Amino acid sequence: MTPISARGTVEAVFRIESARIIAGVAHIVRDVGIAEELAQDALVAALEQWPESGVPDKPGAWLMATAKHRAIDLVRRKETYARKLAEVGRALADIPPLEVSEAEDIDDDLLRLIFTACHPMLSTEARIALTLRLVGGLTTDEIARAFLTSESTIAQRIVRAKRTLAKAGVPFEVPSGSEITARLSSVLEVIYLVFNEGYSATSGDNLVRPALCEDALRLARVLASMMSEEPEVHGLVALLELQASRIAARTGPDGEPVLLADQNRSKWNLMLIHRGIEALGRAGNGPYSIQAAIAACHARVARYGDTDWTTIAALYGRLTLLTPSPVVELNRAVAVSMSDGPAAGLELVDALADAPALRDYHLLPSVRGHLLERLGRMEEAHAEFERAALLTRNAREREMLMERAARRY
Repeated sequence: MTPISARGTVEAVFRIESARIIAGVAHIVRDVGIAEELAQDALVAALEQWPESGVPDKPGAWLMATAKHRAIDLVRRKETYARKLAEVGRALADIPPLEVSEAEDIDDDLLRLIFTACHPMLSTEARIALTLRLVGGLTTDEIARAFLTSESTIAQRIVRAKRTLAKAGVPFEVPSGSEITARLSSVLEVIYLVFNEGYSATSGDNLVRPALCEDALRLARVLASMMSEEPEVHGLVALLELQASRIAARTGPDGEPVLLADQNRSKWNLMLIHRGIEALGRAGNGPYSIQAAIAACHARVARYGDTDWTTIAALYGRLTLLTPSPVVELNRAVAVSMSDGPAAGLELVDALADAPALRDYHLLPSVRGHLLERLGRMEEAHAEFERAALLTRNAREREMLMERAARRY
């Protein structure tokens, strides 16, 4: 094997296996920062050895074992063997060389890694960056490009997050009892925010970034496979599957936004719709599950005109009770406008005019402009679209809003 082909193989295997390797090592060293460094050491060892010795039959197991052996050596150098045995609670020396760990053990460690990376003591930005780095296997450069920020900014967030976890002595474990609800909520929020940034980019030249959606959906599926008894995990999976099914239809040939009413539904991904509805059958009554039910209302009909807006408005009403939010109420106003007419929707939108959370939210004037347009109040509508265009940071949305503001009937 040539050095170039060996390097490609090593990097491909590491990309697939890195999260499990970091998780397995973190189980030993109890520090995700050190675990990532040891995983990288194993990668370097493979790059040095595989071009000469050939790729092992089980390359993922080779990387895992190499990283674990280095972890054990590190532990032994830092503390006495007996003291570490008492802390870890198992014989480190009993870990056999170059053998595959039991799948259940690997999944348990991976679940611990997810909960650690998404610890609520970290800021939202830090949780997202650390999760994509450790669990998603993305490089700092890839994360920076996805979120349109500098590589140094992402690197600093990750370093600070690792330092914060280490300083606080955050245990490498899946929480239990009353703590599980809050901690699981933090994990689901990170995955949801990553997907949303890919589905409707807050800034930049592109409306969607499919790669981020794919990363979030993969994390959600992994979580659901390991926490199959948690209904809200399935609710999140259902929501992301159903939303992802529409990505190909959300933009036109030149990347311009295509509104739901104008989308070519033949471009919707039927496999993802099927998976989403299947996951919805295992979901519960939490906020992600309700949002998934709303998405399913759209996915189940072949024509926009057949949408059951009355049910959607009722579902948004339930969501408002669970998670009171001006943004949710704005979405409910849109549904009400479709079921009861634009005047009813406009009344709800106007009630949100002074909500601090919506002061700089471009969708408030955008929705108001759309409703005014439906009511024939064109000059007012144009002013609202212009205001929305000034507020959005996404170039594609700005172009669309300016076009709507310039329309004359």
